Amino acid sequence: MRHMREKIEKELRALEHELRFELPKEIQKAVAHGDLRENAEYKAALERQSYVQSRVSQMHEKLAQLSTIKLTAIPTDRIAFGSVVTVRDLDNDLESIFELVFNDDGDAALGRISVSSPIGRALVGKEVGDQVTVKTPGGERVFEVCSLVTLHQRVVGNDTADAGDTPSGTDGV
Repeated sequence: MRHMREKIEKELRALEHELRFELPKEIQKAVAHGDLRENAEYKAALERQSYVQSRVSQMHEKLAQLSTIKLTAIPTDRIAFGSVVTVRDLDNDLESIFELVFNDDGDAALGRISVSSPIGRALVGKEVGDQVTVKTPGGERVFEVCSLVTLHQRVVGNDTADAGDTPSGTDGV
């Protein structure tokens, strides 16, 4: 959890620096070019400013979420936030590795699924050997939990582990 917090705080500092120092200079430079209605640099700088402001808000929300998570409340023996789990699709016998993450950090192509996604919700609370049925856009799928590394194991087992690291070897289910 500490590593995740540090990663978020680092990104937040960089974004706030850009918002306070770099973007005002870009906007001022673009304004100097004249007619703002057809000034692409000005429009691009304003769009970037809006994006950075939004991202700063998201980072503050993530930090707030992290502060509400009590590590002691996260199960040490079942799938929960921060777990990395290997599942086997019983229909096609393919294995996939998923990391359960915050809602806005999900990226199925990278194996990062939100705890509130259909697969995430089905997996939370399960153990190795359990089977789960998930309703997906492609129809119902049945998965078996093959292995589990909880957030506790990742943090304690590897002092440099980062709960935000992306799992490797996903099949992109």
